[in-house]
Amino acid sequence: MEYRTLGRSGIQVSKIALGTMTWGEQNTEAQAHEQMDYALERGINFFDAAEMYPVPPRAETYGLTEEYIGTWFQRRGQRDKVVLATKAVSKGNFDYIRGGSPRLSRDHIKQAVESSLKRLNTDYIDLYQLHWPDRTTNFFGKLGFQGPVEESDIAIEETLRACDDLVKEGKVRHIGVSNETAWGVSEYLRLAREHNLARIDSIQNPYNLLNRSFEVGLAEFACREDVGLLAYSPLAFGMLSGKYLGGKKPEGARLTLFTRFQRYNNEFGFRATEAYVDLARQHGLDPAQMALAYVNDRPFVTSNIIGATDMEQLKSNIDSHELVLSEEVLAGIEEIHNRQPNPCP
Repeated sequence: MEYRTLGRSGIQVSKIALGTMTWGEQNTEAQAHEQMDYALERGINFFDAAEMYPVPPRAETYGLTEEYIGTWFQRRGQRDKVVLATKAVSKGNFDYIRGGSPRLSRDHIKQAVESSLKRLNTDYIDLYQLHWPDRTTNFFGKLGFQGPVEESDIAIEETLRACDDLVKEGKVRHIGVSNETAWGVSEYLRLAREHNLARIDSIQNPYNLLNRSFEVGLAEFACREDVGLLAYSPLAFGMLSGKYLGGKKPEGARLTLFTRFQRYNNEFGFRATEAYVDLARQHGLDPAQMALAYVNDRPFVTSNIIGATDMEQLKSNIDSHELVLSEEVLAGIEEIHNRQPNPCP
């Protein structure tokens, strides 16, 4: 397994990270423990969670993912071998989180981290991330920026100062952002520089063959400012495996179970997916591994966050770290991309 430096932290993380958002919904506690055991055996030292997991978020399952990680630490005693990342929820329709109106204010961040530490059965978090902006902006595929609504926003400086307090207290070692924009990243970096506050070390945003929008404004920040991408949804909710082509709805698959996930489920996405799957098969490659290998080796990617609901998927996804795509395959990917850039932003 290859390891890369997380921002300017000095921490080495595996280029494949273990995603956890199915644990507590599609996966049991025993299955989650089995995945962590296997991932660690394969050299994966980077686990990514969130306080609102599992997904889709529900009051009945809230916090189970972190709890499963906590029981694994308790039973295995492997805390020192894992770089643990989790996230704090911002504003949204969560009437069961932090009094029903979670924000990224100072008080809410302190509440969130204390709750996560308890569920995770640990006294520190290696990378604490802000799950999405607490301001009016574009994320989760939204386009057409309408302008800010300042009166309802939590200032980035307040959020960053709260995170800085957590770092000084030793409860959090490093911080990162998620679903963030280029402007937001710029502000976090500026405020850290001007006020000597904790500096973000990562950006966790979606990145895959159907959505390469990170390349437009954020990839340069990632490279020049050492805030590398932690790529989530590298298989576009499993679309890029090809398993949904031809109207198929595999039993137990995420897009079969949960109709709310429509980001990658459109005509242009299916058309591009079909082209990528055909390209992979022409070269004797597994489509999912080709899609993951592409993400793995982009120069602005620190780690690629994979997820799986069964061990066969997990093993195959991890194996992608050994795959190096030929120039011919890379050229084919670019040709498909240029015909239909970012069909699922």
